[in-house]
Amino acid sequence: MTSPANPATALYTTSQLREVEGAHQQAHPKISLMQRAGAALAKHAATLLKKKKAAAVLVLAGPGNNGGDAWVAAVALNKAGHRVTVIALGEPQFTEPSAKSAHAAFIKAKGEIRKDLPRNVDCDLVIDGLFGIGLTRPPTGAFANAIVATNALRRTQGTPVLAIDVPSGLASDTGLALGDTIEADRTVTFIGLKAGLFTADGRDHAGEVFLESLGAELPETAGHLLTVETVRDLIPVRRHQSHKGSYGNVGIIGGTDGMIGAAVLAARAALFMGPGKVYLGIAAKDMPTFDPLNPELMVRRAEDLINDEAITAIAIGMGLGTERAAPRLVSAALTRGLPMVLDADALNLIATTPSLAALLTQDVSKSSTGAASGAQMPETPRQCLRVVLTPHPGEAARLLNVPGSELQADRVSAALVLAQRFNAVVVLKGSGTVIANADGRYFINSSGNPGMASGGMGDALSGMIAALQAQGLNALDAACLAVYLHGAAADACIEHGMAPHGLTASEVIFEARSLLNAGLEGHEH
Repeated sequence: MTSPANPATALYTTSQLREVEGAHQQAHPKISLMQRAGAALAKHAATLLKKKKAAAVLVLAGPGNNGGDAWVAAVALNKAGHRVTVIALGEPQFTEPSAKSAHAAFIKAKGEIRKDLPRNVDCDLVIDGLFGIGLTRPPTGAFANAIVATNALRRTQGTPVLAIDVPSGLASDTGLALGDTIEADRTVTFIGLKAGLFTADGRDHAGEVFLESLGAELPETAGHLLTVETVRDLIPVRRHQSHKGSYGNVGIIGGTDGMIGAAVLAARAALFMGPGKVYLGIAAKDMPTFDPLNPELMVRRAEDLINDEAITAIAIGMGLGTERAAPRLVSAALTRGLPMVLDADALNLIATTPSLAALLTQDVSKSSTGAASGAQMPETPRQCLRVVLTPHPGEAARLLNVPGSELQADRVSAALVLAQRFNAVVVLKGSGTVIANADGRYFINSSGNPGMASGGMGDALSGMIAALQAQGLNALDAACLAVYLHGAAADACIEHGMAPHGLTASEVIFEARSLLNAGLEGHEH
């Protein structure tokens, strides 16, 4: 996947955005981004107020430039005839002339200013302008109290909350809730999108995210949001003049005693993505001879399948276990030189077995070996890799030998470190799944919902990725398409009343096939 500076998907860090702001101010000294931001906020506020006249609006204004945006918005809403009360916390330290003039204008207009939230407040909208993208520690004192009171107002009275740039309390770069954090219905973010709005705690606090670029020019960046537009062109093309050998053969290796279902789910998911054949290699002693639901799956013993020349892509680890033949199977898979997905117990074995980790980190310049006809050849080993790792946070923490809390505190950085360490594409699963490439590019998935927190979802995803690799997609493209499709299918299940409660991986597999054949339709999350 390429990474153009598309404002609708590009993700920026705090330091990058500071540079953009500085460059814009230097190039256009007479243009105030803050004035534009305030006008945009007033527009979004009017939408949330549903064009209500003389609405009661509570504006939380912090001491910095985020508070400056809040003051500009307060002036605009006051002029529009709304009853605006500003909760001004901390001593103003504005560096923008627009903030100073808005503060003065609100005072001159005799707008109501308070130092704390009134008791038994009744309002139509709360605008959160306490902290911006520079917050690095938990809110305390009156700031924390204002956040707690705002969240309570939203929960008990249904008062909508509009956050400025990022919800106060949320780390912009990582999505970590640093302490008490605003729960917004809508976040209007300025200049460029921030990774923290879409991963970790971000999606529980940001609500709907709207970008207002304010006319600033954006540079290219390593991070992008996965949307339906960014993955639609990755769907494999099927020619009429073709046969099952044109679309590759997937080998699914896993399913030790008591965990056969994990491998079966992966194989079924692979089958529904359109490869020519799917082979299911079972590690259990007492293995089924066929799958009665999908007899198209060709069932083999894992040790027989692992060296079968017919397979052109492998997914290994789902329900594999870590004892008996498992290390030998993972070692054999790593030496095949095929496009491959490593999941679950394969990752646990790599984390605890130095010889397996060494095999994984070897040069993978043969990344297209065994790929189906039409596979994209790599320009360099790091630009087009053949191995995809699909850890959940616990598995990723074991691979990095760090506490899980440390890993979750910066998911993007953790995924990038893993990708570079193992020279692979890494799919760090969770809220806002992160796909990281060894060359430093990363993507955050925008699809999916809490219904996916159920057994078998990761197994299905691994099968989907391997099936796309078998059809010729490189590791990064296969991971991006499968991850987005996986989440979009779960979102489609919500539309059918099947989620978020009680959603199963089997149901997601069926929906994924439908969306794939529909070109993902117009799915938006």
